[in-house]
Amino acid sequence: MSVDPVSILGGESVYCINQGQLSDAMRLANEDETSSPRIQATLTDLEKNLTRNERAALAFVIIERLRDANN
Repeated sequence: MSVDPVSILGGESVYCINQGQLSDAMRLANEDETSSPRIQATLTDLEKNLTRNERAALAFVIIERLRDANN
């Protein structure tokens, strides 16, 4: 059974994230022996050096680049 996507934007939806994908991403970021420490260190650095709006912009840029890489 598919899971309905969860919008990550207020207003008109451009991108959405499947809840299963989000759960997998959270596990990778928080529990994976190899990836978690690297992801957490990067997040800590980003949170120190970028404003909330800059982090949000970076998130969308990363999503767009990943989307383009798969086309």
